[in-house]
Amino acid sequence: MGLTKSEIFTEEQNKLATLFKILAHPARIAILQYIIGQRSCICNDLVEELGLAQATISQHLKELKSIGIIQGTIEGKSVCYCIDEKVWKKIQSDFNIFFNQEVKVNKCC
Repeated sequence: MGLTKSEIFTEEQNKLATLFKILAHPARIAILQYIIGQRSCICNDLVEELGLAQATISQHLKELKSIGIIQGTIEGKSVCYCIDEKVWKKIQSDFNIFFNQEVKVNKCC
């Protein structure tokens, strides 16, 4: 979506589209699932866990951080990541509102 075209949509539509776009990559889903599965902040090497290159992992973490769904802190030489529960619940709520819209089935298709 071009920058000039995004202005014809509502702020909510643009925000939801951005969330979908960032979460639409399987590596990002895997990263989130791994962090959630640990039930704590993770400081270990995601490269070993996911089998992706460090540069690839870093780029995906950057994208996830851009929407605030994860947060990171530096501890010595390692960076620890965790889910921001407040942002997680907000995104969950936004998706629920979108998907819980009533759909009326037309017989035209």
